[in-house]
Amino acid sequence: MSEMQRESPYPMVSVEEALQIVMAHVSPLGVEEVDAFTADGRLLAQPIAAPFAIPDLPKAAMDGYALRAADGMQPRRVVGELAAGSAPSLSLQPGEAVRIMTGSPMPLGADTMLPVELTMEQDGYVTLQQMPRTDDYLHTVGQDVTAGAAVLAVGTRLGIAEIGLLATFGITRVAVYRRPRVAVLATGDEVYEPGVPRPVGAVYDSNRYALLAAAREAGCETVALGIARDTLEVQREAILRGLDQADLLLTSGGVSMGTRDLMKPLLAELGKVYFGRVAFKPGKPTTFATVGGKLVFGLPGYPVSSLVSFEVFVRPALRALQGDTDPWRPRARVSLTSPLKPSADRPEYQRVIVHVQDGRLFATTTGGQGSSRLLSLLGANALIFVPPGRQPYPAGTELEAMLTGPLRSV
Repeated sequence: MSEMQRESPYPMVSVEEALQIVMAHVSPLGVEEVDAFTADGRLLAQPIAAPFAIPDLPKAAMDGYALRAADGMQPRRVVGELAAGSAPSLSLQPGEAVRIMTGSPMPLGADTMLPVELTMEQDGYVTLQQMPRTDDYLHTVGQDVTAGAAVLAVGTRLGIAEIGLLATFGITRVAVYRRPRVAVLATGDEVYEPGVPRPVGAVYDSNRYALLAAAREAGCETVALGIARDTLEVQREAILRGLDQADLLLTSGGVSMGTRDLMKPLLAELGKVYFGRVAFKPGKPTTFATVGGKLVFGLPGYPVSSLVSFEVFVRPALRALQGDTDPWRPRARVSLTSPLKPSADRPEYQRVIVHVQDGRLFATTTGGQGSSRLLSLLGANALIFVPPGRQPYPAGTELEAMLTGPLRSV
């Protein structure tokens, strides 16, 4: 067994420097064409322009009568009826009106309409209760979208409205950035698969399943690589197997200073390590490397450290890989509802619940902030950035928070 290291060979980098290094190695993956109507969450790789105007013809905004404004208030002879979807085959002459339904194209010669509640029809004639004016109660050509207008930009995330718009234009296939395929590997002799007998002192593998879920939430496809025991040969094979199947590899554990912490030496052997320590808490030993041009993040073994490091460093990279032009979680200034104790030497991302009250944002701690206490993430919708210090930050202090979920209201 090798001797335990007394000092890390990797210099400490700031969170900002670490993020700059990571994002400098990230660019969108390839482009693929997919079915537009099942492309929820995908990001457009090509812009979409309107192939035609909406509406493409003048259309009735309500049920009523199509008219000529120049005929004034005189009664009109009703000469026909048009329903939505009808072709505008009728031609309106002076003194005539056409019964028309919502969404129907206006007949030729008509330049206005009145809704049915402002009219009275009897013996084939319609009388008016309001002076008609040109374009009243009409949807005019291009009122919603003009032909050729840019409607969806590159990098747009396809959601409910976007997919509805594509359907409106009859667009059934779209070019989107490929989703990253993320492989997740757990390491450690003490780590066991949930559901099997667990020896005394061992732990079940929560990190791999939590990281797989986090990668899926970020819009990725995932590959579970299982658990690699603490030998160089086993972990080397697992790393290479993961990189062979995926665009990006996440490992959990094995990045600290113990004799069985093999991940950093292996990544240095197989590729290049860009940083191995970050000046923040929790997650100081977070590691970033490339192997064969693919990204590898070595995350700490403590559950909270692993997931916080994922939020701060990995998630933005995953979003950028799939073409997101703004891959960052939203940030906001929040007021503390109770004192927060900082770390003495490093900035810390503490887990909090942010709620809205009287138009202001308030943050409440989720309790003990230990790296192993996964309960501190339960219910949290933000990570609050707590600068280092010797004295607690009192209630009412305003700090910056990274919002990871919907805000609560009180």
